[in-house]
Amino acid sequence: MKSKPNITVTLRLSIDLNMSKLTRNKFHHINKDSWVWKVYLGYDIFMMVIIFVNLLCLIGNAILMSHFSQWFFSLIQHSEIINAYQQTLHPWVELTESWFICFLIVELLIRWGIAIARKHYTKWFFFPFVHWYEVLAIFPQLRFLRLLRAGLIIYRLYQLGYKVIPSSWYDSIQFYYNVVIEEISDRVVINVLDGVKNELDHSSTHKKTIHKLVEHHKDLFAQTIAEVLQENLATNLQKHRYDIRQQMGKMVQQAISNTSEVHQLLRLFPIIGGKIEDQVQHIGKRLAENLTDSILTTLTTGSVEQPNMLYTEIANKVSNININNQSLEKLVESIVYESLESIQKQVKVKQWQQVLKATENKNT
Repeated sequence: MKSKPNITVTLRLSIDLNMSKLTRNKFHHINKDSWVWKVYLGYDIFMMVIIFVNLLCLIGNAILMSHFSQWFFSLIQHSEIINAYQQTLHPWVELTESWFICFLIVELLIRWGIAIARKHYTKWFFFPFVHWYEVLAIFPQLRFLRLLRAGLIIYRLYQLGYKVIPSSWYDSIQFYYNVVIEEISDRVVINVLDGVKNELDHSSTHKKTIHKLVEHHKDLFAQTIAEVLQENLATNLQKHRYDIRQQMGKMVQQAISNTSEVHQLLRLFPIIGGKIEDQVQHIGKRLAENLTDSILTTLTTGSVEQPNMLYTEIANKVSNININNQSLEKLVESIVYESLESIQKQVKVKQWQQVLKATENKNT
């Protein structure tokens, strides 16, 4: 099965490359033995740890405050445990969450100030847009986005050579990340292509669009035709030049031989008529060969970069043909439809399934 061009792979690679580039740009000027580097590294690890601790506390609190926990501890006859937690520890968890939100706000403002002072971005107000997930993660309803920040820290540390998580975990996360990106991008591309096909089916303006496209690419079309003629026709004419000359000479010689008027004329010369006829045939053959050779010389001059004037003129005439022709319009529409269907077919190929199958085959 052919691999899909494209769109999904290009999107995924661009995201990975951009993230790697950001990582390199942020730390490329820092010596790994310097205290600045150690501060960066220590701060990333600190933020990653407290984010995980905060989320674990919140998840545990949500579970213990649910009706399920009330039912479960009542079932095992230890209701006093859950009651003690709800009365004693729950308020403390709520208070630490408030402190943590205040910490995130102050931390974000400090980093924003550092970004402005060091001119990390073209405009001072770009920081909150670039770090949108950190801004949104401050709100309690969107606290799950803190996990995204922790994941990006882990990814950055992994790119820098610090294996925070086992390689097998990283490979699994990378695989499922690719699955999500591919499925989303595939769906977007398929919807766009369906919209284009629907527009072509029901719109009356697509012919104008096609005409504009053809008109816009007319010069390139002419140049391409000239180069194709020069590369293919001229090359083949040069390759078979001798055979063409010989064939044209034989054709003229045979034509003279088959012309009855020549025989009738030469009968007036009973002694030398035969010799004159042979000479006439030979002269005709040589004349045809020389004429053919001259024509072939004209047709085989030039190069792909600079096609000869004859091919250029032919290409210009072809590119200027009237495209208001039903047959031509149907041809262009057919090409467009088949191109869209071909792209859709390629996009529908699930590369992650191929990767998974190849991995399974390798393991077996």
